[in-house]
Amino acid sequence: MPIRTITWEGGVDGKIKMVDQTLLPNTLQYIYCNTLMSVWEAIRVLRVRGAPAIGIAGALGTLVGVQKVNTEDIGEFMSELDRVTSYLATARPTAVNLFWALDRMKRVASEHRDKGVPAIKQALLKEALLMIKEDDRVCRAIGKHGAALLRSGDRVITHCNAGGLATAMYGTALSVLFAAAAQGKKIAVFVDETRPLLQGARLTAWELMHARIPATLICDNMAAQVMKRHKPSCVIVGADRIAANGDTANKIGTYGLAVLAKAHGIPFYVAAPLSTFDLSLKSGDQIPIEERPAAEVTEGFGSRTAPKNVRVYNPAFDVTPARLIRAIITERGVLRPPFSRSIREAFAVRRNSKLEIGKSNK
Repeated sequence: MPIRTITWEGGVDGKIKMVDQTLLPNTLQYIYCNTLMSVWEAIRVLRVRGAPAIGIAGALGTLVGVQKVNTEDIGEFMSELDRVTSYLATARPTAVNLFWALDRMKRVASEHRDKGVPAIKQALLKEALLMIKEDDRVCRAIGKHGAALLRSGDRVITHCNAGGLATAMYGTALSVLFAAAAQGKKIAVFVDETRPLLQGARLTAWELMHARIPATLICDNMAAQVMKRHKPSCVIVGADRIAANGDTANKIGTYGLAVLAKAHGIPFYVAAPLSTFDLSLKSGDQIPIEERPAAEVTEGFGSRTAPKNVRVYNPAFDVTPARLIRAIITERGVLRPPFSRSIREAFAVRRNSKLEIGKSNK
C-alpha cells in the first residue's frame, strides 16, 4: 500500500496531511489540518481511523494545538498542553493508541521542560515523526510474522479495515496479506462489508484490489455460509484495544465472526502492535465501548433505510473473549495462549530485542 495515510508537512509551524477516508472508494483526496478543532473533527467523524492512525493523528494534533502558543512561561505552556491533549482524548474513547500517543507526547514535553518552549515544540515534532517511522517498522514486522501462518492457496476472511489506511501506510491485519503476497503466496480474501459504515467494502476491498490480491466482498451476515461452503483457512482482524488477558476490542461484528470461526474450527487471529495493548485492564469487561450516532444506521450515506424515530443501538465496537482467539500477531512475534503470560513476556522483552514469542505455525 504505497499511499501515506497521514503525515506532516513543514517544520514546527507545519500541518497535517491525511487521506479523507470518508470519500473512499470513489475519491482519493487529501485534506490538511492546521487547527486543533480540525484534528478532533477528523478523528471523530472517521476521516482518519484505525487505532494506529488515530494515535499518530493524536500526536501530530498535539503539536498543532500548541504550535501557536507564544508564551515563554513553562507552567503556562504545560497547562495549555494538558488542555490540548485532554480535548483530543475526547474524540474517540475505545482505541487505546490515541491515549498512548497523547501520554507519550506529554512525557516528551515534560522531559524537555527545562530547555524552553521552542525546544519543547521541536521535541514534540521529532517524537511525532518518530511515531510514524516506528509505525512503518512495526507494521512490516507484524506482516512478516503473520505471513508465516499462511500457505499458498489459503483463503482468509477479514472484518473492517486494518490495512494501510488504518496506520501510517502498511497496515496490521492486511500487512499479513501484503507480506504473504510479496513472498509469492497465492492467497484470496473474503471481505466483510462491515456494517454500518462499510469500512470493509469501501476501504479493505479498495486496498486489496490496489495490491492485486484477489478479494471477494460479502455482507456481514454471509460469513457463516462462506465458512460452511468455502472453508476458509483462517480469519485475520485488527484491534483497537487488547486487555492484559487477551480479550480484544475491535469493530462491531468481530465477536460474532469469532464465534462462527470457533463453530467451524477455523483459526481466528488478531494482528496488532504492542501499543494497542492496555495492560491496566485485566479483561475486556473494562474496555469502554463507543456508541455512534443513530443516523449511521438509519440514514447511512444520506439515504434513509429505517422509520423515523425508531430506537437505535449503535455500538462501534465489541469485545472478543481471548478463549476464541488462536493467536495474536505482534511486532515481537506470534503470541499464543495463555495470553496473560505471553503478553507479559512480550512486554518484558527489550525494544530492540529480536526475541520472538510463540511459534509461527498453525
